[in-house]
Amino acid sequence: MSNNLRGWPCSILRCLMPVMICMLRGVNVGGHNKISMEALRGLCASLKLRDSRTYVQSGNVVFRTDLRDQSRLCKSLESAIEKKLGFRPAVLLRTTAGLRTVVANNPFASRKDIEPAKLLVSFLADAPSAQARKDLLGIQADPEEVRIAGRELYIYFPDGMGRSNFPWARLDKVLKTHNTGRNWNTVMKLLEIAEEMERSV
Repeated sequence: MSNNLRGWPCSILRCLMPVMICMLRGVNVGGHNKISMEALRGLCASLKLRDSRTYVQSGNVVFRTDLRDQSRLCKSLESAIEKKLGFRPAVLLRTTAGLRTVVANNPFASRKDIEPAKLLVSFLADAPSAQARKDLLGIQADPEEVRIAGRELYIYFPDGMGRSNFPWARLDKVLKTHNTGRNWNTVMKLLEIAEEMERSV
């Protein structure tokens, strides 16, 4: 925390520097687009994003920022990674409140047969258009189940993701926007980290 903010009431500080959850698409997968979480935290610090905390190796980082323009922040992070590491992953952002909404909107919440590790949330940069929603629901994905809520897709893989033949290429074609997936356990952990950071300054 900068010295000129010390002594300010915690409630004001939280408003000035809210917590943001950042998810990178396609890093550290299959030996491609490698980025260490230490390097990711360093890049965040170089952009004056504060108190960054990473989670697992799939490109998740939670930080404080006074930047309100999420589109600009995404582009800044993408450009910093490209300049430093030579590749440009898509960056998706959610506020803590936004991630709470993702959890609250879970269409599978009342189902007792759902295994958290088999439930994927695909975060979208933009909400799908009416036509995209129609096309998404028309994708033959059996036995997977696909639901849409806001800027998120909820996909349940009853047999696990590793053995699935889910048509990812068609999904990307229909969506026409950046997206990245996290399983339910990761979503809940990221929310836990963000809420913990909000409670402490």
